[in-house]
Amino acid sequence: MRETIFSEKAPQPIGPYSQAVRSGNTIYFSGQIGLDPHNGQFVSDTDVVAQTHQVMKNIGALLETCGAQYANIVKTSIFLKDMNDFPKVNEAYATYFDSVFPARETVEVSRLPKDALVEISVIVAL
Repeated sequence: MRETIFSEKAPQPIGPYSQAVRSGNTIYFSGQIGLDPHNGQFVSDTDVVAQTHQVMKNIGALLETCGAQYANIVKTSIFLKDMNDFPKVNEAYATYFDSVFPARETVEVSRLPKDALVEISVIVAL
């Protein structure tokens, strides 16, 4: 069974992809960037912490739509424009989890959609 997940509370896709797709008890979220879902603009063009919090809120909106919580996230991929932002992103990201963190990788990339500073995708297990 394959199901497309959509939430008005998360930014609209900026390309030909779904916000998330459920297959069985696993949900794959497309990468989220720090766009405000109400106006489609970045919450800040220069503050990676503000963008990280917005990314996690966008993920939270999709989790809510799926009937899941941050604790259901089993794998995270973080893409950074600048690896020097790693400590700041870690600090903001960590506030969304209790003591059990998902598996994760973090990589620096040369460019992200709309020149975002951070993009995060997750895999959720129900």
